[in-house]
Amino acid sequence: MSTAAVGAAPSLTTIVREWGRIGCLGFGGPPAHIAMLRETCVERHGWIAHDDFEHAIAACNLLPGPASTQLAIFCGWRVRGVVGGVLAGASFILPGLVLIIALAGLFLGDPPRWVRGVAAGAGAVVAAVAVQAGVSLMGPSWRRAPTRPERVRWVVYLLAGAVATALVGAWVVLVLLGCGLIEVVWRRAAPARLSAHAAPALLVIAAATGGLAALSWTAFKVGALSYGGGFVIIPLMQADAVEHYHWMTAPEFLNAVALGQATPGPVVRTVSVVGFAASGVGGALLAAAVAFAPSFVFVLGGARHFDRLRTDRGPRAFLEGAGPAAIGAIIGSAVPLAQALTETWQYAVLAAGAVSLLVLRRGVVLTILAAAAIGAAVAVAGGAVP
Repeated sequence: MSTAAVGAAPSLTTIVREWGRIGCLGFGGPPAHIAMLRETCVERHGWIAHDDFEHAIAACNLLPGPASTQLAIFCGWRVRGVVGGVLAGASFILPGLVLIIALAGLFLGDPPRWVRGVAAGAGAVVAAVAVQAGVSLMGPSWRRAPTRPERVRWVVYLLAGAVATALVGAWVVLVLLGCGLIEVVWRRAAPARLSAHAAPALLVIAAATGGLAALSWTAFKVGALSYGGGFVIIPLMQADAVEHYHWMTAPEFLNAVALGQATPGPVVRTVSVVGFAASGVGGALLAAAVAFAPSFVFVLGGARHFDRLRTDRGPRAFLEGAGPAAIGAIIGSAVPLAQALTETWQYAVLAAGAVSLLVLRRGVVLTILAAAAIGAAVAVAGGAVP
């Protein structure tokens, strides 16, 4: 793709303002982020051609990590080069990051009773949010498997991801990578070229296993090894944060996920709450920096080759295997999330949240806020809260 823009290139100040606005108002996850970026860059200002924007979406979906963050970085690079990409990505990430770190300080530790009630109520619906997120991804992924053999493999990959997440969440990354590689071998889809694309990530993995701190390794897995959307990071974080390193309790982890859903910006910055629990504000900033760094590297280092990535059979075949497994992992994450609930009333809130999201099709933020209000009411009334 050329770096020449359709309309007059914006100033760096304009990039900070416009991408910062999206970072402040971007409730609703990747669909909302993509819609706001399209409205800003394509429809209102004409900085990027419609076809280029759609091709960028497809290419970002082939990359591991948070696709909407990568798209924000790409749009900044597209209109103002590397500096524009860095400023665009930072402006998109920082508003929600500052807010979620501030909220982590309020919700973690020993907060007032009503705050604990808010957290317990919001956390109660997180399992339903996971199911809704996975179900919303199933349709487009299923349509990319038109033949019967492809659909059989699609179901197998989906089940593999779901079962692995429910039973051995710490190893779900290996299942995702394995499903992707199986599909590459099955299609014999240019494995050499796939290896070339994956080499930088494998080098970083090797470095990480050679002595990086546990928090950095967790954040790296979240930012560089997740496919299929923000919620696939949940089992990756939960296994390390709760079960392995004991940085936070299971209810606190539910609070972290709820905060990530109820605040604007990319869901991946939920890892900053894990970092805060592990090592305060410094840990939160470290976790965020490590988690988002791969996205900047992938986009700023490879944006010129997005056209080739999008049409290369190797990466596409890998995604056709890893993608369904990631969807299964998202849905499977509902099991450990539901198991983390400790009070009877939370299960009632979870059931109501599932009806709101899956039957009535209400928004995620509205559902979480309603659940938080119920939790606050339970706490004020003297009910049991975690």
